[in-house]
Amino acid sequence: MVRKRVIVSGRVQGVFFRDSCRSAALEQGVSGWVRNLPGGDVEAVFEGDEEAVARMVRWAHSGPPAAAVLDVEVHEEPAAGPGAFEGFEVRPTPYGGG
Repeated sequence: MVRKRVIVSGRVQGVFFRDSCRSAALEQGVSGWVRNLPGGDVEAVFEGDEEAVARMVRWAHSGPPAAAVLDVEVHEEPAAGPGAFEGFEVRPTPYGGG
C-alpha cells in the first residue's frame, strides 16, 4: 500500500475536477480525498495499491476534459493503512492558511 499527495495547478477549479477525481479513484479502488485550495489549485491524497495510485497520479496530469493542468506536484507520504479513509471523499476548501 502506498500514499501520494498531489497538488494540481492550472485551470482545475470550476471544471468538475473534484467530482471526476472521486469517480476515477473509486473506479481504481483508491481511497483518500480531494479538495480545492484557496489559491486556485486542487489537492488530493491517493492511497491504495501501488499501480492504482500510479494510475491516479497519471490521471491528475490531465484531469477531466474541461481542465487545463499546468503542473502536478507529487509528494510521497506514509500510508495510513486500511480503515484510514472511508472510500474517496470530496472535502471542503480549507480556509485560514490551511
